[in-house]
Amino acid sequence: MESQIIRPGHLTAHQVATTLGISLDGVRKLVQRGHLTRAGGTPRQPWYAVADVAAHAAKARTGKAA
Repeated sequence: MESQIIRPGHLTAHQVATTLGISLDGVRKLVQRGHLTRAGGTPRQPWYAVADVAAHAAKARTGKAA
């Protein structure tokens, strides 16, 4: 279940997965590899900054994401 209260400018893990077209496991792997940083929330329901997700999506589109 997604958090009902989230700060403006942030996304839940589910929203990140949908935005990037990946699974929740894919989001976890991006965090583990240092490609995406948690920006709040709780350990079980982290939030991610929209700007960070957009930057990662742009790198992925240009083929520069590792």
